[in-house]
Amino acid sequence: MANKKEVTAPVVSDSADTEQPPNVNNNSISNNPPLIDGLLYTGIYLFAGAPKLGKSFLMAQIDYHISRGIPLWDYPARKAAVLYLALEDDYRRLQERLYRMFGTDGADNLFFSVSAGNLGNGLDGQLQEFMKKHNDTRLIIIDTLQKVREVGGDNYSYANDYEIITKLKQFADSYGICILLVHHTRKQGDYYLQELALPSEKEKSIGICGQRHLQYLKEYKQFVYLNLLTKRQI
Repeated sequence: MANKKEVTAPVVSDSADTEQPPNVNNNSISNNPPLIDGLLYTGIYLFAGAPKLGKSFLMAQIDYHISRGIPLWDYPARKAAVLYLALEDDYRRLQERLYRMFGTDGADNLFFSVSAGNLGNGLDGQLQEFMKKHNDTRLIIIDTLQKVREVGGDNYSYANDYEIITKLKQFADSYGICILLVHHTRKQGDYYLQELALPSEKEKSIGICGQRHLQYLKEYKQFVYLNLLTKRQI
């Protein structure tokens, strides 16, 4: 497995923290072509789901297709450099995952790192330093949000994470790139992004009149009956 590209967290100098990003106006950002037609554009995305659902496998698929310029699900992909911060993985697992999925352990435009600083405590400068060295980068994947939360304060509050996402969006907009942020919806010791599921309801008897009407629908109004049946309203 010789084509692996590993990116360790760079040493950030004082000047790197204060360095200003390139002057990218809003018009140029909005005119950037999508990374994946109809799916992925400049800005920030929050990809949330329960643990162990395969979010990291999907991230691997997205970063590989963009780094190679290969269509994803028949959607054209724009070839560009990709930085994947796989902060809950190690290099061996990343290589094995890519090899099982694509028969290779990397690509020329695909960079990995399994460690990074927190936002406000190193990550800002690290991302700036990476963009200086790889200015053809158009996608940064951060997997996961919890690993880059700022040190101190109410780390697990919605307001704190909203502020983090806002800062990352400003970074993405300033460089005209896309940042894809992965988050768990259910994590012990963390606040939850609620899973949207309707509460179960107790079954109610429709009575004799209701049963007769239901029988009438079943015999003479089959379309209405099937519609109620598929919506689980009977």
